[in-house]
Amino acid sequence: MAKKYVEGVVVECKFPNKAIVETEDGARVEVKRALPGQRVAVKITRNRKTLKKGKLLEVLERSEIETAPDCPHAPICGGCMYQTLTYDKESALKKAMMDELYGTDVPYTSAPEPYHYRNKMEYTFGDAEKGGPLTLGLHHKQGFYDIVSTDGCLLVPEDMETIRKAVESYFRDLGTPFYHRMKHEGVLRFLVVRHARATDSYLVNLVTTSEGIDEAAFVDLLKNLSLKGKIASIYHTISDDWADAIKPEKVEHLAGDAFLNERLLDLDFQIGPFSFFQPNPDTAKIIYEKARELAGREKGVVYDLYSGTGTIGQILAKEAKEVIGIEIVESAVEDANRAAKENGIGNAHFLAGDVLELIDTLKTRPDLLVVDPPRDGIHPKAIGKLADLDAPRILYISCNPVTQLRDIDILRARGYEVEHLEAVDQFPRTAHVESLALLVKKK
Repeated sequence: MAKKYVEGVVVECKFPNKAIVETEDGARVEVKRALPGQRVAVKITRNRKTLKKGKLLEVLERSEIETAPDCPHAPICGGCMYQTLTYDKESALKKAMMDELYGTDVPYTSAPEPYHYRNKMEYTFGDAEKGGPLTLGLHHKQGFYDIVSTDGCLLVPEDMETIRKAVESYFRDLGTPFYHRMKHEGVLRFLVVRHARATDSYLVNLVTTSEGIDEAAFVDLLKNLSLKGKIASIYHTISDDWADAIKPEKVEHLAGDAFLNERLLDLDFQIGPFSFFQPNPDTAKIIYEKARELAGREKGVVYDLYSGTGTIGQILAKEAKEVIGIEIVESAVEDANRAAKENGIGNAHFLAGDVLELIDTLKTRPDLLVVDPPRDGIHPKAIGKLADLDAPRILYISCNPVTQLRDIDILRARGYEVEHLEAVDQFPRTAHVESLALLVKKK
């Protein structure tokens, strides 16, 4: 019987999560989640002359750059990528991949701390194996429907792991079923926990189907936990949508404050259950300081597109004549306008809607265009409209340098050139990096 897999050595890694395996017969296969120098077993999933793709089955021999992981879940948990590298080696690898992606030497800033940095985690209810006990955690590397109970996770504050573990144990003892994504039946879907460092407080949002839970008992469970910080807000979100994502149909505020209070640089922000806020406060501060530096003392009009909770726009508003933000998530726009009012910023206002549509309604023209789009980058139809604004400068902040580079190439064809480019490690131990590019219009 022929082997159902091939063996080879990883000879190249490309941003963000691609590796090239050279097999014993000289073929080159693209896989995910592999490191330079590893000898691996790969199942071929796409076998074409110009492009072969595969699924990593097993690491047969470690790379010489690897070491023992700090986390016991590293072999199976999909939350991390680089647990078998020291953080120095992870940073060096990420920088090398960024340099290769952009074809230049990209200045790179590592995170101040590689662990316990995340201020938000979205946990999924499921089981570790078919028919096993209820599990609450992150998806398995090799099986999307298998869930890893992330006991002792190093990416989050200790209290966050205490909350996760208590909720898992509580519903496991009750025998409450998780929502089965294939059968479309069950109750428990997600648990979202958010943390505000300024107040060391937590917001807990339990997401279930409309079959519901005993809300009063759930609140009592959380209130009685022994934590270093405090649980300041508790929500229950109802979602019967078949999609494996949080699509709130009903949101109930069960207890505590409506928002978490957070402070970044010299501004105060209120974070709700669905607010967008940078997941790493340490590097968020670095990114926003760099953004303020690149924007300079902009005295004109600033457009803050894909503005989220309006953090960047409010930071730049102190120097600008006017800041106009656009964000498609209505709750984020409410957060942004409320924060601007409470921070005493009267020259920044934020609009709810699609950038593609609202950009045509704005009367003033920007002196600086700030874009911070989602991972997919700027919509192909929107980027043409943004170029038509003819802004002298564009500050492009991205959580996906691949789509950022794609968009930069389009803007280059429309008369822009890159004046500054750099990367910041917003997501240590994962495959992701944040990048900032300042583009200027050619004269």
